[in-house]
Amino acid sequence: MTKYKNNDHSKQKMALAFCLIIILFTNCNNKNTSKIKTTETAIAELTNPPFVPIPIGNRAAMKLVVSMEIIEKEGELADGVRYIYWTFGGSVPGSFIRSRVGDEIEFHLKNNPENKLPHNIDLNAVTGPGGGAASSFVAPGHEVVFSFKVLNQGLFVYHCATAPVGMHIANGMYGLILVEPEGGLTPVDKEYYIMQGDFYTKGSNGAKGLQQFDMAKAIKEEPDYVVFNGKVGSLTGDNAITANVGETVRLFVGNGGPNLVSSFHVIGEIFDNVNIEGGSLINHNVQTTLIPAGGSTIVDFKVEVPGTFILVDNSIFRTFNKGSLAMLKVSGNANKNIFSGEKYDTVYHPEGGTIQEMPAYTYETKTPKPTTLKERIAEGQSIYNNNCFACHQITGLGLPNAFPPLANSDYLNKDANRAIDFVLKGHSGEIRVNGKKYNSVMTAQVLNDEEIANVLTFVYNNWGNSKKDISTQLVSKIRNMK
Repeated sequence: MTKYKNNDHSKQKMALAFCLIIILFTNCNNKNTSKIKTTETAIAELTNPPFVPIPIGNRAAMKLVVSMEIIEKEGELADGVRYIYWTFGGSVPGSFIRSRVGDEIEFHLKNNPENKLPHNIDLNAVTGPGGGAASSFVAPGHEVVFSFKVLNQGLFVYHCATAPVGMHIANGMYGLILVEPEGGLTPVDKEYYIMQGDFYTKGSNGAKGLQQFDMAKAIKEEPDYVVFNGKVGSLTGDNAITANVGETVRLFVGNGGPNLVSSFHVIGEIFDNVNIEGGSLINHNVQTTLIPAGGSTIVDFKVEVPGTFILVDNSIFRTFNKGSLAMLKVSGNANKNIFSGEKYDTVYHPEGGTIQEMPAYTYETKTPKPTTLKERIAEGQSIYNNNCFACHQITGLGLPNAFPPLANSDYLNKDANRAIDFVLKGHSGEIRVNGKKYNSVMTAQVLNDEEIANVLTFVYNNWGNSKKDISTQLVSKIRNMK
């Protein structure tokens, strides 16, 4: 009997402890931030990475007007490698937004008239359907305005959510919005803004010239570059972030993805405090912290000796072969009691994209090829659903003012050779479909001749189109035309 009595007593203590936790949690969260009043209005200070706006401090909640422009621009991804970035505010990552709980944010999102594509924004700090995406869809040359109240403190990712969502994010459309608690964060000496992202290019790592986005590599999650702040070497050399011995450094770190998880680490430092996943829970004395794709963290640490400290993704081949390396240069007097080693300037440098391979093995998979028209249409539908429906929709109706319809399309039915050429090579520029203008970008599709023939045969044999049967031979002929 004593045994059972002790178990009952233990259960009672556990139940009491659980109740106390619930009470404490409720008391800590009983303030309804949605009811915080705002009386003043201010224009938000936005900054490009690696810099952040001034801390909130003790200011009251206010109406904060955020004005951000989407810009599609060519930039440098690595030495000799160019890339067309899609950006919030002209930088990758996008402009840093700083607010506090209770702020009412009036968001002005502009799409530069020189851009080719419509975009929108999904802010993870928004409490509401789509994080604002449904309210912010904006065509080139237009501006949309929406508002929201920030209810939860933390460091939140924002990103574009226009189809294909992964492509927009992979081209650099992500950033961070910080929501400070009432009274602000604990003051530190230096603050910086860093985001990791993975990039997928037609050419391999280091291939020179203007590189296009590669959807096939993105789907396979095989990036050519994994970088901080949009390019290899963005935070190295003269662009390194800096601090002085004795200062406390805070890093606001995000991971735009779109695919990879980051194992964030500063070589030669230990994080004193880590806001896990950018939230309120704080861990201490951490060597490496995980940041999920579309997630964030806040880390701070005191720098106690001088030197160059290397920031890395500790999935280490990404760092030394794909670019996820940054530098923190600390100036000041040495402290031999803490570290007495010699100083080297050339220890950590990217090793480049050269890959040493194991012996190759050949694997063959044989699947029966579709032969009848019915089988080819079914195969084409499968290819369409995997590659095309995000833009042109499952019904073939496209997206208004963005992606043209394939259903009952006069443009498509007029010239099958042109349609094949679009799939093979992509297209950029204005076209008129069923009396309406569309000016966007279609990327070249990584499909073989048979796949292109089958997907176009499916399209032509559905949605009121002309019932054409596109042959593999015709696709091959057009592919080989100069």
